Amino acid sequence: MQFDLREIGSVTMILFAVIDVLGTIPVLIDLENRIGDIHEMKVTVVSGAIMLVFLFLGQSILSLIGLDIRSFALAGAIVIFFIGLEMVLGIKLNKDENSMAASIVPVAFPLIAGTGTLTTLLSIRAEFKVENIIAGILINLIVVYLVIKNIKHLAKLLGPGGIAILRKVFGITLLAIAIKLFTTNLGIIH
Repeated sequence: MQFDLREIGSVTMILFAVIDVLGTIPVLIDLENRIGDIHEMKVTVVSGAIMLVFLFLGQSILSLIGLDIRSFALAGAIVIFFIGLEMVLGIKLNKDENSMAASIVPVAFPLIAGTGTLTTLLSIRAEFKVENIIAGILINLIVVYLVIKNIKHLAKLLGPGGIAILRKVFGITLLAIAIKLFTTNLGIIH
């Protein structure tokens, strides 16, 4: 095992951009307002487990159940689309009121360890050493934990107006991401 700080830095930045935990702040605040506390440790551990399992077994798991990465990405795109729709229109489509379940879906998957993150892991596996990818995952999980742990302070800092603006802007962003994932994986746009 040989750690390379340059590779770790690259992997960390790539995953940070894809995970976009700072961009999910409005979603996290909205979920916390609707269901109560989001269990930051549970989200972090489950997200990390999903990422690590997918790093090592992702392609095999999908092949075993007869799915390709495009089908997986399309399913994630649909979930992300509905989350974005809720945020933009101010409606509630998700009936799950259980905070433990909400810590897993939609926070751990697909917001943190979503299809973008998982497909990115499969892609960077060919370019970087596994130990450096794992280090990048761990660094991002620490950031995820800290953001979720401090979500109430961030909500106070942003205020109701700031949260409402961020919710709409990020909702539109989520819709755009979902549409891009959908059209790219359907082969409509390359």
